[in-house]
Amino acid sequence: MPAQQKKLLFSTAGVLSLACALGTAAAVGSQLWVRGSILCSTGALLVNASGPELRKFIGDIQYGLFSGQRVRQCGLGGRPLQFSFFPDLLRIIPASIHISVILFCTVLIVFALVGAGFFMFNAFGSPYETLHGPVGLYLWSFISCSCGCLIMILFSSEVKIHHLSEKIANFKEGTFTFKTHSEQFANSFWTILVCSLVHFLNTLLIRFAGFKFPFSKSKDSGTITGAVDLMY
Repeated sequence: MPAQQKKLLFSTAGVLSLACALGTAAAVGSQLWVRGSILCSTGALLVNASGPELRKFIGDIQYGLFSGQRVRQCGLGGRPLQFSFFPDLLRIIPASIHISVILFCTVLIVFALVGAGFFMFNAFGSPYETLHGPVGLYLWSFISCSCGCLIMILFSSEVKIHHLSEKIANFKEGTFTFKTHSEQFANSFWTILVCSLVHFLNTLLIRFAGFKFPFSKSKDSGTITGAVDLMY
């Protein structure tokens, strides 16, 4: 492939990696990972609420990795409450999973920045061998893509399997019991998915630039090895 096209591909991959790093950093600091509604089941059962009356017992909840907000509604109007995971909710949530999600987000940001730097270096500089060359580009992209997938898997299990929304909704609630009425992943979660797909796309751009995948054997080397073997 001509050098000009390689520069274009590598610079495009570098810009995409930089955008992913910035997007992930913005997602980590936001409260838009999960949005949903919570039902005050105790209050609804007391008055046997149904239909339009049930809306008076449905509040809202949204949260991210560090903080969030819930609107507690038990028939007497909404009462908003801000909360933070550290240290308030650390006792009731699966702390190991939650901290792992934050760590993998940090690793994703770091390696996305490293990948962006090396993509630009290969586009406009003289690439070194090993970690500075094609093998390094594959490595940074693979690590970033893997971290993005792990973040989504761990956070999904925290929300769905460990019922994170219900635990947050019932935090310091002695009288009323809340249940998850509806919940869906919000913009920040899907940002991680997009970043994972972008890093996978970067590996394809490296391949289109003419670089083979790491550890792949070329036919020429196999032919030469076979010829040497026949000599002996």
